[in-house]
This record gives sequence, C-alpha cells and structure tokens, in this order.
Amino acid sequence: MTAFNNPFLLGFDEIEGMLNRITKSAEGFPPYNIEQLTPDLLRITLAVAGYGASDLEMTLEDNQLMIRGRQNQGAEHHYLYRGIAARSFIKSFVLADGMTVAGASLENGLLSIDLKKPIKKSHVQRIQIKTKTNPVLIDAGRRKK
Repeated sequence: MTAFNNPFLLGFDEIEGMLNRITKSAEGFPPYNIEQLTPDLLRITLAVAGYGASDLEMTLEDNQLMIRGRQNQGAEHHYLYRGIAARSFIKSFVLADGMTVAGASLENGLLSIDLKKPIKKSHVQRIQIKTKTNPVLIDAGRRKK
C-alpha cells in the first residue's frame, strides 16, 4: 500500500504513475543542480559538456519537462582513448501545476532552465448544507434552487 492509496488523498491517482515514470528514468547522467533563485523562480542546471544546442531537445507535456540529448557521432575521429561520454540521455522532471518554463540557455557546457512557480492565493469557499427547510445547493460557487 502506497501513500497515494490513503483515503484522505482524493484525486491524486495520476501522481503515483508520474513518480513511477520518473524513478525509472532517474539515471545519474547528466549530473544536474536545482537552485532556488527567488521565492518564485527555480533553475535546473545540467552539465552537458560536448553537447551543442542542436544536440539537445526540451519538451513540456502534461507537467513533465523532458530534456533529451543526442550527439552526432561522426566517423571522422579515430580515438586512441575515449574518456568523454558521447551518449544519448533523457532527463525528466515533473513540474507542479501552474509552473512554467521561463527560459533556457546553454553556456560553457551548462544547460540552464529557469522555472517560474505560480503565486498561490488562498481560496475559501463556504458550502451550504441542504436541509428540508433550506433547499439551497451550492455548485461551483453558484446557488441553485
């Protein structure tokens, strides 16, 4: 039994699936940092030495940020020793609802991705309870009789 099967956590079924996908792609390459620049701005920095902008692809789909890297390995090199990895990778991050990608840059072998967090606003909604003397129902903030 996982934490998401708890009867007090309603509507979180998809999160468990996302966590399973993330842990399957949790390979250590390339190494990365996550910094909090301001209260509403995060930066992911991946060490992608040897990869150019044309070797990298970033997509955001259903709150999942995917970074793919693939180097073109031409046959023009004859290595006596090859210690620099030239392998493909996929790095995946699940973003919270409302989080957006503010921008990305590649400089000195570091890919930086800036993420903007939404500012949460408190929302309180009073819900009426229907009785025989008060047949009022509240549906998404609208009254119905």
